[in-house]
Amino acid sequence: MDPKNGSSFTGFILLGFSDRPQLERVLFVVLLIFYLLTLLGNTTIIALSRLDPHLQTPMYFFLSNLSFLDLCYTTSTVPQLLVHLRGADKSISFSGCVAQLFVSLGLGCTECILLGVMAFDRYAAVCRPLHYTVIMHPRLCALMASASWFIGFANSSLQTVLIFLVPLCGRNKIDHFFCEIPPLLKLACVDTTVNESELFSVSVIILLIPVALITFSYGRIVKTVLRIKSASGQKKAFGTCGSHLTVVSLFYGTGIYIYLQPSNNYSQDQGKFISLFYTIVTPMVNPVIYTLRNRDVIGAMKKVFCRDMTLDE
Repeated sequence: MDPKNGSSFTGFILLGFSDRPQLERVLFVVLLIFYLLTLLGNTTIIALSRLDPHLQTPMYFFLSNLSFLDLCYTTSTVPQLLVHLRGADKSISFSGCVAQLFVSLGLGCTECILLGVMAFDRYAAVCRPLHYTVIMHPRLCALMASASWFIGFANSSLQTVLIFLVPLCGRNKIDHFFCEIPPLLKLACVDTTVNESELFSVSVIILLIPVALITFSYGRIVKTVLRIKSASGQKKAFGTCGSHLTVVSLFYGTGIYIYLQPSNNYSQDQGKFISLFYTIVTPMVNPVIYTLRNRDVIGAMKKVFCRDMTLDE
């Protein structure tokens, strides 16, 4: 998608929800609230993981990574969407579109891999409790987290380069609210079969390999938990793992819908709402899902707030 295809090319127009003015007003209020809750919830998890020594474990190390990732992910798309929902100007520069695609895609791919790593952490904690601290050594945790970020952004670099090499012949109206690969491919004025095949192959690797790891991990976890004689022990194990499975279902379900269905079945309207779900709803509910039944996090919050109140007095 070389900008030189049009001599007067200055950027793209993100159509978003401009064909539904009434919906734009409602979405602005709802998304603003969701975005603020996302910032609050994920920042809280990161802060608590730093402040409370009891939360400085592999599980919360990865959860902090996930929270930071979600903060960046929503911020790469939602603030601009809020501006477009309230104004007539829906434009985005060519370089801005490139940067947005690179960042959002890199963060999305990183989350796919990171959720698989978190499943392995839960497998080690439940199925190998006596060897957990040896298996999940801080160096290994740092290595797996770093590898997730590296692979995610390496793939994003490749996909960003490939998508913007496709000729668009002056077309610049993107029927979406941010720069994402499926709607960008719709602008192409040449056959994109090769691009679609390459994207499908990479998506299978990025999405389904972690899903396979998660399925294997939780299959072993369920067998192990069912052998636990203590009802409270079973409840705690299923509670922690159930939270992770909920996040996994929300994220991978929407990702698979967008990237693993045939392009001729892709609906622009459905794609917009599904994208809304994984760019803002999932990052917002992640902190709630992980902390709602988590006594460690709730206890850490109480200690931090009580300590602050004591200092104030």
